[in-house]
This record gives sequence, structure tokens and C-alpha cells, in this order.
Amino acid sequence: MEQGSLIVGRTEPGSRAIFDGTSVRVSPEGIFACGLEWNRTQVAHLSVQFADGTREVRDISPIARTYSVQRVNGLPPSTVTPPPEILERIRRENELVYAARQKDSDAVWFAEPFDWPAPGIMSGTFGSQRIDNGTPMAPHMGVDMANAEGTPIRAPADATISISDDYYLAGGFSLLDHGHGVSTSYLHQSQRMVRAGDVVRRGQVIGLMGKT
Repeated sequence: MEQGSLIVGRTEPGSRAIFDGTSVRVSPEGIFACGLEWNRTQVAHLSVQFADGTREVRDISPIARTYSVQRVNGLPPSTVTPPPEILERIRRENELVYAARQKDSDAVWFAEPFDWPAPGIMSGTFGSQRIDNGTPMAPHMGVDMANAEGTPIRAPADATISISDDYYLAGGFSLLDHGHGVSTSYLHQSQRMVRAGDVVRRGQVIGLMGKT
């Protein structure tokens, strides 16, 4: 498993799974999820206790990824160094996203491979160091796809919509809950076509590409 990987586990029904000392939800069918941080180097420990009391332990050594450095110039200064009142708004919006990502629902939609949500040119990669207008920023925790504005974005798997809103940095933003704490998010949409609480199916159009 590489740094930043989603781990999907399958075990016997009625088992208990512990990842790095913390219990993770196991579905009635024996499906669970956990993950490796983008920059993790230490070994992760996965322990599964079966219904009969026996235990199996796996050590997972993250494979190091090589992350690129991406320089982006010509951005509006207000998005690179926002004024104090905007920083407060960004903080509130980040808190909402953080809270939504803590949701640990019982859906197991994450267990099947995800579809690619939209076609296009990959213009930004996961984990890359961003230098915006010459200012070093936090690593880029997403993938950028470039295509014509209005290109449909489709749900990569079944999901419940946790957030659908307009945010300062993310623009038209939607967060999809696929179960067990696994979520995907979509930023900069020109149009959002879902509401919080909606249940969407794999392949359903959830929004349109944009530059908001």
C-alpha cells in the first residue's frame, strides 16, 4: 500500500478490527475501511479478532511516493493571502468539512472500485507541493482535472451528500459520504446539482466542472 492509500478490508462477519489501536467499524458482512496518511513512513498495525476469539495481525509498511512540486502563478492575491475577515470564513468552512468527514455511517458503498468522476487532462496531482504566486502552500490533497466548463461530474459510487454549498476557496463544493468515514469531494463546480441529504447513485451527475 502506498502513502495516501485507502485500505478496504474483508473479514468474517462478527469480527472486530483495530487499526493502530483504534477500533474501526466492521459491517455485518465483514467489510471495513482505514487508510494511510499521505506522508506516513512508520508501519501501520491492523488487528482482526474473530468471533471465536482468535486474532490475526497484519503490519503494513507504506510504500513511499514521489510527490511533485507545482508552481502556480497569476492567482488573485485574495486567494493566496486572504484578508482577516476572509480567513475567519475559511476557518469556519474548514471546520464544517472536518466535521462532515468524521461521519461514520454504516453504508458500504466504498467497498467497490470507484469510477473516475469526470474526463479531462490531469493538471494537478495528489500530494504535490504548491507554490502559489511564489508563496509555499500546504500540499495539494486532491486531483485537478481540466476540461471545458460545464463538463458533467458523476458520482464515482453510491453516496449520501454531506455538504453542497459555495465556499470561499473551494467554490461550488460537494462532499459525498460513501460509508465508514470514506468520502470524496468536488471543488470549483460551475453548478451543483445535489443537496445535502440526497442519496445519489454511481454515475449520477452531481455537478458541472467550473473555475469557481
